[in-house]
Amino acid sequence: MTSPVIMWFRQDLRVHDNPALKHACEQGEIIPVYILDDHNAQEWKMGGASRVWLHHSLKDLNTSLNGNLHVFSGNAKEILEDIVKDTSAVGIYWNRCYEPWRIARDKDIKAHFLDKELDVESFNGSLLWEPWAIKKDDGTPYKVFTPFYKKGCLNAPAPREPISSPKNIAFHGAVKDSLSLSDLKLLPTINWDNQMVNCWDISENGAKERLHDFLDKGLDDYKEGRNFPAKDHVSRMSPYLHFGNISPHQVWYAAIYAKGSEDDKNLQHFLSELGWREFSHSLLYHFPDLPRQNLQKKFDNFPWKHDDNLLKLWQKGQTGYPIVDAGMRELWQTGYMHNRVRMIVGSFLVKNLLISWHHGEDWFWDCLFDANLANNSASWQWIAGSGADAAPYFRIFNPMTQSARFDEDGIYIKTYVPELKNMPSKHIHAPWEAPEDVLDKAGVKLGENYPYPIVDHANARDKALSAFHSLKEN
Repeated sequence: MTSPVIMWFRQDLRVHDNPALKHACEQGEIIPVYILDDHNAQEWKMGGASRVWLHHSLKDLNTSLNGNLHVFSGNAKEILEDIVKDTSAVGIYWNRCYEPWRIARDKDIKAHFLDKELDVESFNGSLLWEPWAIKKDDGTPYKVFTPFYKKGCLNAPAPREPISSPKNIAFHGAVKDSLSLSDLKLLPTINWDNQMVNCWDISENGAKERLHDFLDKGLDDYKEGRNFPAKDHVSRMSPYLHFGNISPHQVWYAAIYAKGSEDDKNLQHFLSELGWREFSHSLLYHFPDLPRQNLQKKFDNFPWKHDDNLLKLWQKGQTGYPIVDAGMRELWQTGYMHNRVRMIVGSFLVKNLLISWHHGEDWFWDCLFDANLANNSASWQWIAGSGADAAPYFRIFNPMTQSARFDEDGIYIKTYVPELKNMPSKHIHAPWEAPEDVLDKAGVKLGENYPYPIVDHANARDKALSAFHSLKEN
């Protein structure tokens, strides 16, 4: 009887296109393991919504593994040490993760077990290109997306093709101290998650079905249609990609095969969005302080406001700006927010309210199913103007014009702000400007069942520009 090996699942909760799993199965009997390692994650342990997604993903993975997934909670190094002692495992295999704390932990674990003469290998199951492989000609990392993607990624070797799932997996059997999924306590004690979960099929098969539905119905007008939150022209693949219910390689090639030609403008734009995910991971890899430190150091002196009341109104979707409120409520109700609206609500927080992007980053971290450290921090720094390849600070989204342009008939707004369901399209983007008779007919009582704007956009814009210009003077 050969000694088993450990297959350590992390952000790769699937059996298809899983390089580490394939390699582990080729060695003989495997011990599939998942470890909830809040010990090493510290401040970046998963938020509430992510834990809900993780729970359902682990349940699905365990089913795919015929009930043989072993789950643990605690310090990953100590838990792996115990499993090796208990089972006499001779190898440990995993797919790489790229958060700074995981990199540091995994390096330590790999060195520790190599010293003990175990076979320890890691694989790429989460990115199309390794972040250290895409650099400028002088060896430095890219800080601007377009050359990163067009000159770096598209001139690098093409992403590998997806690999098939292993056949006839041999499992080792029971492992001491393995927990039940419920022991991880990933689900909230109060059932606030029911509505969110009902919006998704959280499984490997659900990821494939969502992708195929998007390729069939949403890709054809993706380049333009993705800007309109009421239209089904976004993939909604981000949480599946973050937890590894599906790999970016599967998504990349499925999109290419669906179109049959790589020259299609909608396909190219969709692939470039996968490229943005790669860019965010590259930034985090090369600038590990990205989640907490401004990449542009002049923003260290930015005069942010500290106003808990305004922050809470933004979080609850009670700002009085319908498109902003719709986005924040979509987030709370579904664990997701349309990308165009993410930019609008982000701009509103940092440029209308002058509240630091860190507060937005932390709220999204707790509320998003797709709370990915690289994407979350890079995107918030982009909207704040403090990051690499950032939006210029003077580009301040006007929530009324954005709303009128991208949700002209208010369909998206009415979905998440039912107080305004009877408002005519002409006035739904700025209800405080509507005549009294229009408000009466729509049943809207400003200050009672829908708030007045918490700030005046024009005045807020002037204050934001003044704050930005003060940086130049310092």
